Amino acid sequence: MKIQTVEMELRKNDKFLKIAEGLKPRLIQKVIYPKDIVKVVRDKTVIHGWKVNKADSIDNLREYACGRGDKFILDFGAHEVGYLTMKIRPVGSPPDAPLRLKLIFGEMPCEVKEPFSEYNGWISSSWLQEEIINIDILPQVLSLPRRYSFRYLKAEVIDTSPKYKVSFDEIYCKTVTSADLSAVKELPSMIDKELIEIDRVSIKTLQDCMQEVFEDGPKRDRRLWIGDLRLQAIANYKTFKNYDLVKRCLYLFAGITRQDGQISSCLFIEPEVTADNTFLYDYSLLFVDCLYSYYKATGDMETLKDLWESAYRQIEIALERLDENNIERDDNEWWAFIDWHEDLNKQTPAQAVLIYCMKRALKLSEELDFKEKDFLKEKVNQVSAAAITYLWDKEKGFFVSGKTKQISWASQIWMVLAEVLTKEENEALMERLFEKQPKLKLTTPYAYHHLVDALILTGKKDFAIEQIKAYWGEMIKDGADTFWELYNPEDKNYSPYGSNLINSYCHAWSCTPTYFIRNYFMQENCILKSNLVK
Repeated sequence: MKIQTVEMELRKNDKFLKIAEGLKPRLIQKVIYPKDIVKVVRDKTVIHGWKVNKADSIDNLREYACGRGDKFILDFGAHEVGYLTMKIRPVGSPPDAPLRLKLIFGEMPCEVKEPFSEYNGWISSSWLQEEIINIDILPQVLSLPRRYSFRYLKAEVIDTSPKYKVSFDEIYCKTVTSADLSAVKELPSMIDKELIEIDRVSIKTLQDCMQEVFEDGPKRDRRLWIGDLRLQAIANYKTFKNYDLVKRCLYLFAGITRQDGQISSCLFIEPEVTADNTFLYDYSLLFVDCLYSYYKATGDMETLKDLWESAYRQIEIALERLDENNIERDDNEWWAFIDWHEDLNKQTPAQAVLIYCMKRALKLSEELDFKEKDFLKEKVNQVSAAAITYLWDKEKGFFVSGKTKQISWASQIWMVLAEVLTKEENEALMERLFEKQPKLKLTTPYAYHHLVDALILTGKKDFAIEQIKAYWGEMIKDGADTFWELYNPEDKNYSPYGSNLINSYCHAWSCTPTYFIRNYFMQENCILKSNLVK
């Protein structure tokens, strides 16, 4: 896959960036201590082939005297994001050489067992969480300046000298997040117990990704991505209700764009806010939906009026990609995301994202009587009609994409969400999708979110619950205490980057089961006991 990058000058809106800076959150801190000393052993029956067994009580850690080659692994009991402190003292003769210490942080057991030296993925190995530290003076309180995302910590003494060893009197992590857990309401006790656990892990995932912005993942990439923000925001509205953090992110995206006004797929926040030079068609468009859901959740008219022009500009730019038949021009570049799948053709799902976002913009423009409403109404009808004329295969009963007329799950799901067909036709399409099982399936929680959303839209709530349990519930069974960036039940070692060591195991776009549970499954008669869903 070839990644499309663009050299460009950026356009800044100082007013928007100033508003965003004023919304910068105060981080909540908490000190967390490890729970156990553990061993990680080979077990082919578990994901990645590594199993964690308790080796010793954490109370005995200070009794360990570690010299050259000695190592231990700590389990903090849950995924944490923060800063590590270690209190280290010498044992034996006065230290006559520096302590050289290696620390490896792992979200999953494979990261503290498989050697990083064998990593051969295409994403930079500098994302692997490893530190080699030389300490000249002992005793020492070592506080690492870099923030880490981990559950497991492996400490290895590379060397001291023959005359002394070291002991670790105290090890702890000072966690950071902008999410206030006390704001989250507990689910009713009568709700399905498996959904309660999925909800809990969803919230923890979101919590660890909420920092000074909504990060995509606290391990990697630590950036503000529109695709992740859109899903984090709707989960946040049902849990932490941190509306200002969403507002901050919206103003950041609108505050620094390409010269033509296109919003970048992601932003770097430090040392100063700047836009990445990767532009994804669907991500830029989804800024419209981010603004739409924010306005619906808050009624914040001032922000809507401020950012409407930026949102509408994404539609104008997207429309430039249509051909004379109002169909997306397809190519082999990485021009849209949709899902991590090398073989997925993006033409049809991208067309659906355009329609979906245009309809969101139309609703806002009609509600607030913006001047663009008449054009949007006419154009959305034209683009929708084109999708049925050129992309709908009546004989096969599916939307097709690209020159090969590819039939994928993503194309059908996004066209359902765009509501191009009638309600009855959409229901039949979703039923046919599960009956025929097209080979080009979904690979990420991001894509599975849209599957669940499409099932709910077509009135299949019970089936949506089954999918949540079968996907996110299975992830928990495989050891997730926060939900992952990637999970393919048919290939649990899957990584688009060439190695599961670099995958993010706490990732923003996977947090939305809590949104579905709290928005749809607690209303009317949808509080479910476990025996009601099979």
